[in-house]
Order: sequence, then structure tokens, then C-alpha cells
Amino acid sequence: MWMLAGQGCWRRSALAAWATRAARRGLPGPRPAPTRGAAAESKTPDRSYSSADRKEKIDMSRFPVENTRNFSIIAHVDHGKSTLADRLLELTGAIDKTKNNKQVLDKLQVERERGITVKAQTASLFYDYEGKQYLLNLIDTPGHVDFSYEVSRSLSACQGVLLVVDANEGIQAQTVANFFLAFEAQLSVIPVINKIDLKNADPERVEKQIEKVFDIPSDECIKISAKLGTNVESVLQAVIKRIPPPKVHRKNPLRALVFDSTFDQYRGVIANVALFDGVVSKGDKIVSAHTQKTYEVNEVGVLNPNEQPTHKLYAGQVGYLIAGMKDVTEAQIGDTLYLHKQPVEPLPGFKSAKPMVFAGMYPIDQSEYNNLKSAIEKLTLNDSSVTVHRDSSLALGAGWRLGFLGLLHMEVFNQRLEQEYNASVILTTPTVPYKAVLSSAKLIKEYREKEITIINPAQFPDKSKVTEYLEPIVLGTIITPDEYTGKIMMLCQARRAVQKNMMYIDQNRIMLKYLFPLNEIVVDFYDSLKSLSSGYASFDYEDAGYQTAELVKMDILLNGNIVEELVTVVHKDKAYSAGKAICERLKDSLPRQLFEIAIQAALGSKIIARETVKAYRKNVLAKCAELL
Repeated sequence: MWMLAGQGCWRRSALAAWATRAARRGLPGPRPAPTRGAAAESKTPDRSYSSADRKEKIDMSRFPVENTRNFSIIAHVDHGKSTLADRLLELTGAIDKTKNNKQVLDKLQVERERGITVKAQTASLFYDYEGKQYLLNLIDTPGHVDFSYEVSRSLSACQGVLLVVDANEGIQAQTVANFFLAFEAQLSVIPVINKIDLKNADPERVEKQIEKVFDIPSDECIKISAKLGTNVESVLQAVIKRIPPPKVHRKNPLRALVFDSTFDQYRGVIANVALFDGVVSKGDKIVSAHTQKTYEVNEVGVLNPNEQPTHKLYAGQVGYLIAGMKDVTEAQIGDTLYLHKQPVEPLPGFKSAKPMVFAGMYPIDQSEYNNLKSAIEKLTLNDSSVTVHRDSSLALGAGWRLGFLGLLHMEVFNQRLEQEYNASVILTTPTVPYKAVLSSAKLIKEYREKEITIINPAQFPDKSKVTEYLEPIVLGTIITPDEYTGKIMMLCQARRAVQKNMMYIDQNRIMLKYLFPLNEIVVDFYDSLKSLSSGYASFDYEDAGYQTAELVKMDILLNGNIVEELVTVVHKDKAYSAGKAICERLKDSLPRQLFEIAIQAALGSKIIARETVKAYRKNVLAKCAELL
């Protein structure tokens, strides 16, 4: 998408039309000064326009199913996934070899600023091996626990994975989580030990860890240095030899799975699809199984890594499809597309993501409400793991209650809103979803269910209305050097965690498994863990359901008036310390006035903590000082 700047309406529209036609022909298009929304694209160097930009369309029929491989790269944060993807792109000629090739597939500005992968990105590679040309569809995935939904979606379009492990750090918590995602999907796993060029690298130790934890023979591990390009060619050869071709049927009617999508203001929705059956080409009439709407295909192609139009896409291949979907609600992640008048059984799709953290989002100025609504709709199309509910507040006006997979996910979403859509918002304190079991038949009839979910603390029901409260729990995995075990166990106990397992993965590294209440880890647990372990410990968690808990609603009062936005739900045992901390922070934050401000934390009618912001006083000695 080109965000074009120029003087005069006619110039902007002419340039826009020219850029659109150029993009459809696979040409680079003009390079005017980008607006803020295009910051991610404008920062990408000229390396994108290389030998991959061809004028002629690629004939995808040259790649039979047996010469096609679909695979993902999965790993813990900062173990070298994106660097390995860069080297694979260079080896296959998708991009030119230059020193500037860093995070080529990380196209968002937030990814380049933070140095992490947020969105899974697809690239089709063409590789000659033993006299045959192979089509290798690569998906580079995020490594942070908050973006595990991106990983699980990507695996649905693959038959195998490259499990990258740092030769210096060894197996980390997210390595374990990602391995089991691939294992449950019954994918072929190729272990790759990266960063063997580092001074403290110990690939033999990592081989033993992989064999012990994942039961993969050490002779199957491939030792590489993605930064220097050492032995990377053997990774491509292993992909061809050890990952099976997709099991598909090209003669059957079309069945395509939408596993990702983006919004282009000129061309509408661009859907990333994996074809399980049949063929799709420009001009075909296709139907969405979700909405039952019919569309005409305007363009199909592959990402190499930029959009490269093709004549057709065949079963077993991964590419993009543009069909004139103008509304962001029309392209649902997990939807099945099929040919008009040739209905098929829809594909299973994806389990919807389960939000772990909720926060209120409001426009700074209510006049910006509609613009922010449009921006959130477009961004949730690209990030389907965010849930959106309408909400309103007396103090902040109309807004939304958004559900995220974690705190980093929330920060990245907020940063993308600001960078890509120039939207400034107010975010409330993050909370977790609680449940309450109602006590009376009258209340059950009113709520239409016995067990209600509370995502807004202000709506937390009174104890007299419920038989019990339930809080979400997660199964956390911590991998740490054994010298920090004592400190970490004390931290976990302070967070009301219950130990489930403890296992040595090698001579000096230990894997701990704990059941944590989610509200105890969601804000600052990760920072505390890194601080205690000098940065060596890693943490990952997965949903483990709900458990009964003694929860209370804590109100914050300013001069006797409850502030709805500051209401929190806490465990009964931690109410006093939490209330005291909030009051002290508010005392430091609120400016002094000409009157006294009483800040109180209350459980029902009982005040448990208080701080006072003193009023300004008249300085009676000021004139005396002047006389002196």
C-alpha cells in the first residue's frame, strides 16, 4: 500500500491510480514522502526490490504437489528465527545479498523498533535441488508467549517446522511450548541449533537437552550460524528430505483456508490463503462459507517476499487472494473459500483465541470516536486474537473493552494504533476475566445463566448474590539455572502459586512447573523473575481453567466519591497491601489543590487504607521574607 503525498487533489488521485496499477503488475511504483501510517513501509530499505520483482507472472503449475513443502520457523524470543529467514531468502534468490538484510520479513514499524516479530509473515521460495525445482512456502512466526495464537494459526498451513534453539542459551520456556504446539498438530520437527559462532556456544549440551526434553535423536540436529550463513544450505535440504509434501487433491473443487488477512485502502481485504483442494485463478467466482457472500477474484499470487501475481494458485500452495472485499468484517480468519455453485465441507478453521487480559480503551477526545472505531476494526482484521466489546464510562465517555493475550500484546496493539492510524487513546488498568456462580433462581433468570463472566471490575457482583467466585489459573513453565531456584520458588509462593513439577534438563538447568492465579503474573511477574535470575530465567504459560478463590471488590474513593475506573478485584489476603499501594501511588500522582483530597481504599463500607493530599496553604511569612 502506498500512502501518497502531493499537492492538489488531482495529483493525489492520479498518483494513487498509477500506484495501484503498478502494484497489480508487480512493479515497484513511485516513492513519494510517506505519511505516518506508512512508516513501517518507508523504513524498509531498497532491498525489497530485487530479482524477485518480475514483470511476467509466475506459472505455479510448474510445481507439482510432490515438489511443494510448507513449513514454519518456531523458537523462543531472540533465538534467531528472523535472521535464519533472511539467510533462506538470500540463498533462494528471493532477495539480493546485502549487509542491510535484517528482519526482512518484519514489516511493521513496531517490530523494527522492538526487534521482535509480532506478525507471522509468509514467503514463497524457489529452490533447485538434485535437478528439480521445489516450491518452499516459509512462515516466520513470533516467539513471545503473547503471540502464540499467531504460531498456532501458521502451523495449520504447514506440514513441518524448523525448531530453532540458541546454542548459548539452550532450551527456553517458549521453545517447549512451541514444540508441543507442533507435536499436537502432528508436524515433522527439524531441530536447528543456531548461533554456533558465539564464544560461549555449547551445541553438544543443547543436543542433549533436545534429546532429553523432546525425545529427538541428537544426530537429527542441524548446527548453523544464521548470522554468518554457516551450514544454512543444509537446512533447505533437510526441509525437502524430512518434511512431507501436503496431502491435497488438485482435481477436487476449491477449498481454501484464510489464515491471515490485511486491509489495503485501495484494494480492500488481502487474504492469505492455504489451498487444500482445487485451483483458483483471476476471474473465478468464490463464496465465503462464513458470510455466504459471493466475490470475483481480482488477483492471486505468492509472497516472494513481496506480492508477486500469478496466473493460478494450486492445492498445496500458500499465497494471497484479492476479491474486492471492502468491509473488514467480511474476511474472517479461519474462513473457508470455495467456488460458486460448487459447495464443499468447510475446513475446521481455528479455535478462537482466549483473551487473558482485558483493558478499557477510550478516545482522548470523544469527537475522534468514529475514527478510532474504524482503526480498531481494521487492526483487529489483521490481529484476530483481540476481542472487542462496547463499553462506556461516566468519566471517559464511550469506548471499548478489549481482550488481549497478554500485557505485551496490549502494548503492541496500542503502539500500532498510534503508528499506523495516528490514534491516541486512554487505556485503563489491565484486569483478568473472573467468574461468579449465582445463588438464586431469580438472578439466574435475569442473567440467563448460572455462571457469569466478569471482564469489568465495576460490574463485579456482591457476595450476597453469589455462592462462589472463580479466578483464572495458568500452568506456568520456568526454565532457569539451578543457582536461582531458591529465589524463584520464594517468588512463586508469594504469588500464591502451587508447584506441580521440577525437572533437571541438564547438569545446571532446571524446569519448574507451577499453577499460578493469572492476576498474580499478568502485570509485573516477568520483570521480577528476570531481576531475580539476572535475566537468565525464561517464562511461558498456558491456560489451565478456573479455581475457587476468595475474591473481593476494592473501591477507590476520592473525597468520598467512588472512581469507577480505579475499581479492582483482589484476593482477600492481599486486599490491604494492594489498597495501600494504590493510595500511595495516587498521592504521588494527584496535583495539590486549594482543598484537601482524601484518597481511600474500601471493601464494601470498610475503609482499609487512606492517604491525604494536603491543601495549599497561604504562606503568611512570604511578605516577611520580601522585607528582609
